[in-house]
Amino acid sequence: MRFDGKVAFVTGGNRGIGASICKRLASEGADIAFIDRAPDPQEEVTKAVNNFGKRAIFYEADVTDKAMIEEVVANVVKELGSLDILVNNAGITRDNLLIRMKEEDWRAVIDINLTGIFNVTQAVAKIMLKQRSGSIINIASVIGISGNAGQVNYAASKAGVIGVTKSLAKEFANRGIRVNAVAPGFIETAMTKALSEDVREKARQLIPLGFFGEPEDVAAAVSFLASEDARYITGQVLVVDGGMIR
Repeated sequence: MRFDGKVAFVTGGNRGIGASICKRLASEGADIAFIDRAPDPQEEVTKAVNNFGKRAIFYEADVTDKAMIEEVVANVVKELGSLDILVNNAGITRDNLLIRMKEEDWRAVIDINLTGIFNVTQAVAKIMLKQRSGSIINIASVIGISGNAGQVNYAASKAGVIGVTKSLAKEFANRGIRVNAVAPGFIETAMTKALSEDVREKARQLIPLGFFGEPEDVAAAVSFLASEDARYITGQVLVVDGGMIR
């Protein structure tokens, strides 16, 4: 129960990787506040957190709405008493080749994946700076390291997440706040399950371990970085991809 007495705030926490992160942190003692743009299926996450004997609060919120995020963060502190762990997980894809990509698809991905982290982290940092403690974990992607054809918007946003992580680690270190990133590879989520079997097989051939990861693999990495076991780690990117990027 290494997070006993701690409060974690997770964006995009309703499903997939975000839901697994909520459950993992709760299983180790944290109370959970989580947000998503759509309310379903938050009941399943809330029930799972409660089954660990921990409190769960869900807010329907959009990370691109700065005023809304500031209000939500204030409510989290009011309801749960503190804010010790932030996981910036909310993200989307709008894939296409550059020549065919619509401007609105470029802006939507940058706004949610990158500007959303700015909005949420700025609001949460005000709390953590006063506490002189905290751990921030940003969910990046191996695509932000390697790039990928047809994902120029996504790659740009996730490369930006890595830059934000490294910059904030330097900015916040003297106030006791650590900032790290997790960069997943191919993880079994609704997004990857929608791929054709031919595409999935080609992807598997790029992974030395030979299989897609599970959301729980990412959640385990987040838990480690949020914990005191990682007390001397900041500004780092932990790649969780079965050896694909090397």
